[in-house]
Amino acid sequence: MTWDYKHEPFTDFSDSTNQAAFKEALALVKKELGKEYPIVIGGKKIFTEDKIVSENPSNHKEIVGYVSKASRDHAEQAHEAAQEAFKTWKTWSAESRSAILFRAAGLIRKRKHEFSAYLVYEAGKPWKEADADTAEGIDFLEYYGRQMLSLKDGVKIHSREQVEHNQYNYIPLGVGVTISPWNFAFAIMAGTTIAPVVAGNTVLLKPASTTPVIAYKFMEILEEAGLPAGVVNFIPGSGSEIGDYLVDHPKTAFVNFTGSKDVGVRIYERAAKVHPGQKWFKRVAIEMGGKDTIIVDNDSNIETAVQSIVQSAFGFSGQKCSACSRAVIHEDVYDEVLEKVVAETEKLTVGDPTDYTNYMGPVNDQAAFDKVKQYIEIGSSEGKLMVGGTGDNSTGYFVNPTVFADVAPDARLMQEEIFGPVVAFSKAKDFDHLLEIANNTEYGLTGAIISNNREHLERARHEFHVGNLYFNRSCTGAIVGYQPFGGFNMSGTDSKAGGPDHLLLFLQPKTVSDAL
Repeated sequence: MTWDYKHEPFTDFSDSTNQAAFKEALALVKKELGKEYPIVIGGKKIFTEDKIVSENPSNHKEIVGYVSKASRDHAEQAHEAAQEAFKTWKTWSAESRSAILFRAAGLIRKRKHEFSAYLVYEAGKPWKEADADTAEGIDFLEYYGRQMLSLKDGVKIHSREQVEHNQYNYIPLGVGVTISPWNFAFAIMAGTTIAPVVAGNTVLLKPASTTPVIAYKFMEILEEAGLPAGVVNFIPGSGSEIGDYLVDHPKTAFVNFTGSKDVGVRIYERAAKVHPGQKWFKRVAIEMGGKDTIIVDNDSNIETAVQSIVQSAFGFSGQKCSACSRAVIHEDVYDEVLEKVVAETEKLTVGDPTDYTNYMGPVNDQAAFDKVKQYIEIGSSEGKLMVGGTGDNSTGYFVNPTVFADVAPDARLMQEEIFGPVVAFSKAKDFDHLLEIANNTEYGLTGAIISNNREHLERARHEFHVGNLYFNRSCTGAIVGYQPFGGFNMSGTDSKAGGPDHLLLFLQPKTVSDAL
């Protein structure tokens, strides 16, 4: 269990053999659409009358699955099951817990295309985006398993010879709540569930309401891998009904959340309150949104700039907290970069993601469609529409990639998170101005600088205030263990998922001194 970590490779879909294999997986999953799925509490599968209906966002008449919906009573039962499971799970060795993660990773790897196909149908992800999502989920399992092995013996501290021997070790916190997002419905769901678990905690998993089926398929994997009953309890449901209840619960030790700023702020506030019977301050790991900027210097590779903006803005229809929704360009190259981005954007195809030739699929649901269209209307009054601006929700929730030019740095389009395929261009007069605009939002998640000027790159290293900064590449696509992910300011608590200290969020250090 000590071999080096290497991230899961992405599938090469230019290979006809891989294309054929993925089409087989799509056909397999299509036969599974419309099934019913239970909640899982203490290993028991419970079907409820109240269901979450998961629809295909590219064809909203097609139902991916009917998932049982947990009530507050179910949430309490799940909490009690997790408390009971914690009594024994915390005593398992790090090696034994990690072995389950490695086993789960192997099981998923054998069915990688199948899991990706579920992401195509339930999350509306094009093939490459779905494949990367599944690969990242595997990476989290492999990486966190190894990280726990490196932490199992604690940290060496000083002892006093012939007086005392001192030890510094880590122990788990207890029962926690994982609230996962829909945009990385497999990777982030798996990572935010399994990080606290491998550290010895037990978890209540509340997946996003639009993508609960893929989360249930992960539960099946954990069971097959040998995870004891009650260590992870699957309780999809309403945030207002069970989410608040679980965050407030006096025996909840931590909350692990990824999602919107509004919900994240609400959770942070609620988790800070100490309730009757509560013996600890709750740990909170929160990853929220971003208003991410790519800045382009006057001394830069224009083609790199163009490709970086297009890929970062429109990959998965801009539905990434790391997506580029702001392109801030030096006035010397502004017109050239804008013209070429528009030309590249016009080439992008939008449609059903089961078709490999479509670069973009739908946005998440009707609410997402309405929100993006609203921001396009706002953009029409704040800038110049260069391409896109249209959408069609008659079959699925499709919005065409959209570029606005000449947008003021303080405009709503430049300040508010859209979470859709919309990018705003703003002009800067010099490098100081580029950095000033890049830092003028309340967020601080990702950013990129395209420049051949090493002095400017080094200034950006220190002055571009984001958690993940990239030089001469896109601002999306962080890889577990290679680019630990998390941001500053209103982007969250900078928990650095996929990083060397992430598991410490779910552990507490204990010092033991043995007098000699």
